Amino acid sequence: MSDGEFCGKTAVVTGAGIGIGFEICRALSNQGARVLLNDLDPKLAGESAEKIRAEGGECETAPGDASDPEFATELIQTAVERFGSIDIAIANAGVTTYGSFLDYRIEQFQSLVALNLQGSFFLAQAAARCMKAQNTGGRILFMSSVTGHQCHPYLVPYGMTKAALRMLAKGLVGELSEFGITVNALSPGAVSTERTTSDPGFETGWSGATPNGRVATPEDIADAALFLVSEKARHVNGQTLVVDGGWTSTSQVPDLEIPD
Repeated sequence: MSDGEFCGKTAVVTGAGIGIGFEICRALSNQGARVLLNDLDPKLAGESAEKIRAEGGECETAPGDASDPEFATELIQTAVERFGSIDIAIANAGVTTYGSFLDYRIEQFQSLVALNLQGSFFLAQAAARCMKAQNTGGRILFMSSVTGHQCHPYLVPYGMTKAALRMLAKGLVGELSEFGITVNALSPGAVSTERTTSDPGFETGWSGATPNGRVATPEDIADAALFLVSEKARHVNGQTLVVDGGWTSTSQVPDLEIPD
């Protein structure tokens, strides 16, 4: 795309082979951005990027482990080498693990924290260093969750990591604003994706628990993400936008079969 709201901007999105991440890449590309799509699965990353290119977008891939700080640095360097700059960094990669607090294992905890927190932190650090050197400002976006606002049974460790991302967005305001970099977070509620729809009763349970009467689509979340990384949000900084159909106002626990 040669025109659009994000024409001339370069964006990196992690964990973007499917679901919310893919839709954010697709939407950014449709609005003129040059997109570097990351996913752990090289085949999936390639297939997803090809779908975006088929629609006329400019999208390349950088498969790899988003939890690895060294790879996060390489990811930003790759974006600059291929497209000339880095303007938008979206730390979308994350993992959801269910489990009782009393039975939660250290291996689960470490892998959860590595991707959800370590990966997001060091992607933001690498992007911010580059944005500062460019002297052009930029946008950083973390993907939090409604479970980082309200408690949900068997998602306590996951919610803990998502709450931390909200604080990270707020905390970085004091260090990055002087360089023209805004940092925000986005907290989706229940979203219908390839992953979540495989959970037993997901859509029915969450639709019943959500005041709007439905789960979100990836497009709902991508629309909010694009706002936060756009010029329209130039004065929005350190905030978390909740996109949940009203769930955090009522916080009804859905009737779900919790996966093992």
